[in-house]
Amino acid sequence: MLAGKRILLIIGGGIAAFKSLDLIRRLREQSVEVTPVLTKAAEEFVTPLSVSALAARKVYRDLFDLTDEAEMGHIELSRAADLVVVAPATADLMAKMACGHANDLASTLLMATDKPVLIAPAMNVRMWEHPATQRNLDVLTADGVTCVGPDEGNMACGEFGPGRMSEPSAIIDGIRAMFADGPLKGRHILVTSGPTHEPIDPVRYIANRSSGAQGTAIADALARLGARVTFVTGPAEVANPTGAQIVSVTTASEMLDAVQGALPADAAVFAAAVADWHVTSASDQKIKKGTDGLPHLTFAENDDILATVAQMKAGRPDLVVGFAAETQNVIENAKSKRLRKGCDWIVANDVSPGTGIMGGSENAVTLICEDDTEDWPRASKSDVAARLAQKISEALDK
Repeated sequence: MLAGKRILLIIGGGIAAFKSLDLIRRLREQSVEVTPVLTKAAEEFVTPLSVSALAARKVYRDLFDLTDEAEMGHIELSRAADLVVVAPATADLMAKMACGHANDLASTLLMATDKPVLIAPAMNVRMWEHPATQRNLDVLTADGVTCVGPDEGNMACGEFGPGRMSEPSAIIDGIRAMFADGPLKGRHILVTSGPTHEPIDPVRYIANRSSGAQGTAIADALARLGARVTFVTGPAEVANPTGAQIVSVTTASEMLDAVQGALPADAAVFAAAVADWHVTSASDQKIKKGTDGLPHLTFAENDDILATVAQMKAGRPDLVVGFAAETQNVIENAKSKRLRKGCDWIVANDVSPGTGIMGGSENAVTLICEDDTEDWPRASKSDVAARLAQKISEALDK
């Protein structure tokens, strides 16, 4: 799939830049033509000589190279590739991209390109979680930039958390997904995943026991079939899918806003375990134990995201798929839910504690359609996702 593809690789400044050398090597092994661009900061971590040797091509570093600029080199560089990859994408580079700055070669190339862009963020956990970085990420994903990672783990600075650049193999998976030429090419599919967290106070919340594994597997499977996937996820335990546009949310209200913002779509798969209720007056300070007895919490129902989209009068996706996680009367409850919500399909599963499905690596589902019911054998969540993605592809073809 990747042989003969041309990638413009922009290497940002950070300790993760050393991974870009392995990324270049792996891409070259698959006969990918890699044109490397180094930022000034990146040269503090990797040398132009090592990058050039691995890429077997000239390394570009300076916007004002007279020979190249006489031929409008930055314009040619930005458009000659099939894909632009930024790895590592530092907080500074992401900010420049989101705000449209163009004051060096890397940022100018990103502004001038008319090709798809994939970023692999890498930074300190506090920088990643900073509201400014998250705002910039939202802007970039809304602009169509695909994000791979970051991963969670120990960092060079000694802290632990999200911010590690994804491994080269994961970045290549993301690149491969962007070049996928399957039956869903040209289709836009929305997938929701993970739980939502409804705050009680700054340290407590209401949530469902969802890892997000099934939603991530579905998004991966759809991307492999060539779909452009928008992945709206709550605070999941698993890594985000590769090759999808990631929109991270926390509450059900935020998820609904993100879903509506992602439409229109050809199909929508609502795999998220959205909390049914929220506390009407969440405290902005930690609720302390005291002599006044237990705190009194007042609840209200969250908006029904699945029903909202399934019952849209205009702009409804051609196929709307819901999930029904049940502990009793699974099929009957799921059939009732499909009719009540107005969706086309319901994927029903038994999540009773003894099944090990909620938070586990396997699933056993029943696909309920208007005129058919299919019992699928227990399998890995990846296999369930692949089968569902194929069914979605066949349905959209009709």
